[in-house]
Amino acid sequence: MRAFMQRRMAAWMRRRQGADLLPVTLHRRRLYILPTRTGIAFGALLLLMLIAGLNYANSLALLLTFLLAGMTLVAMHSCHRNLLGLTVTDLSSQDSFAGEQAQLQLRLTNAGAQPRMALQLDGTAQAAVTCTAPAAGTVLVRLSIATPRRGAMPIGRIRILTTWPFGLFRAWTWLHVAHAVTVYPRPEGQRPLPLAAASQGGSAPRECGEADEWATLRAFREGDSPRQVAWKAYARGAPLLVKEYTSSGGADRLFDFAALGGLDTEQRLSQLARWILSAAANGERFGLRLPHQSIALDQGLLQRQRCLRALALFDTEAAPSA
Repeated sequence: MRAFMQRRMAAWMRRRQGADLLPVTLHRRRLYILPTRTGIAFGALLLLMLIAGLNYANSLALLLTFLLAGMTLVAMHSCHRNLLGLTVTDLSSQDSFAGEQAQLQLRLTNAGAQPRMALQLDGTAQAAVTCTAPAAGTVLVRLSIATPRRGAMPIGRIRILTTWPFGLFRAWTWLHVAHAVTVYPRPEGQRPLPLAAASQGGSAPRECGEADEWATLRAFREGDSPRQVAWKAYARGAPLLVKEYTSSGGADRLFDFAALGGLDTEQRLSQLARWILSAAANGERFGLRLPHQSIALDQGLLQRQRCLRALALFDTEAAPSA
């Protein structure tokens, strides 16, 4: 029953507010406030104190009751005001691989002269993140999102709430955004890279790993070859890092979905993702051929992102059976 009521309430809020286009300023119409469990217990205590003071005609008890009731009203006003006028100016995310934690970034702007204390953001099925927006300033909040499978993962809605100052009331709002995180296939597979074809420069075919110049170190990703791991740095206490190289050989690789016979669709996409990461790390030119889509030969981070996005958004219905 509780889950049913929550779904009905969420649908009602969505119809009432509609989709949000950033920047969004939190005005009175979209803020909700209710007492917390602590606030309900505190209200019951005030009621008992009022009854006892009236019963025994105790002026001091009545004075204390009215003072606490006034403090409660001030706390309710302050809790509501802690969100009122706050602006969500920007929302962005970084693409992620399936099984990892994607990062969603929100930028909150406070144009008021008072800081916004103890703001909590959640709604991504992960632990809530607490932050404070400084007076006349901005704060960048990062939320983690689980990515169990590849594809375009819509965010849905994000809740911004506060129980400041005393935890007696909870004020909140929902942010409905048309934003999706692109989740790449998990880079897996045991098949070796296909042989590189000679480029127009006339260089001979070469195997994976014959890169010429060391470029940099990056964090280890699942599917990277153990031969590229910087084991000496790891032995000195550094995190697991992978060596990246730039190649001057000019070899080209074309990764073909149809060439991965004997694998199902998701296994093929995972194998292609691993090949793309390896070729990009070696500085090679590579292309991608999928059913109903082809990506021309190129190199660099943009080509890597272009090919991985094509794998992430690949239509399963368009794939042939394994």
